[in-house]
Amino acid sequence: MTVRSLFATPFYDAKLKDAALVADLDRSCRLLSEEDRAGRTWSKAHGYRGYTSYASLNDLPMRDPAFADLVKLLNKHVAKFAEACAFDLQGGKLKLDSLWVNVMKPGGTHSGHVHPHSVVSGTVYIAVPEGSGALKLEDPRLPMMMAAPPRLPDAAEEQRSFVYVEPAAGSVFLWESWLRHEVAPSFAKSERISISFNYRWS
Repeated sequence: MTVRSLFATPFYDAKLKDAALVADLDRSCRLLSEEDRAGRTWSKAHGYRGYTSYASLNDLPMRDPAFADLVKLLNKHVAKFAEACAFDLQGGKLKLDSLWVNVMKPGGTHSGHVHPHSVVSGTVYIAVPEGSGALKLEDPRLPMMMAAPPRLPDAAEEQRSFVYVEPAAGSVFLWESWLRHEVAPSFAKSERISISFNYRWS
């Protein structure tokens, strides 16, 4: 008898090795959360607990050298991930489409969602105080498992319906943009800071 695992869902987990860059990004993110009035207004209007530049700023790599340096590193990580996914880009390449800052206050969360119109999505974690919470990843087949029994508590990671990945400062997480994910509630005593992004195929 043979049992094989088919249709893998890849997830990329690496680290930014430049501690000085992480520190620079920390300062830049905090400064944006204070100075970006449009971002603060949007966050409040949409019930975002904290600050995000998602709907207010689309030029961070041109605005701040720290973000430009980050993008150079992300391009290399995304290229490695694309290779691991066996993407046939047919002469094209994956290009950064959007990049935004998240400064989440204690108690903040982000419900399950996907990132449409992109190929690879990800997050770099800048400040991760104790109790910040994990990134929750959902098996994409879950809506079709209408009569399936639950998994055993000690099931292998690849067999679970949900996987929780704990970040640290400097963590780089990448996944295919169709993978549904959720930001678990933060029970930290200070702000969790991250930078999220999308890459498209062109």
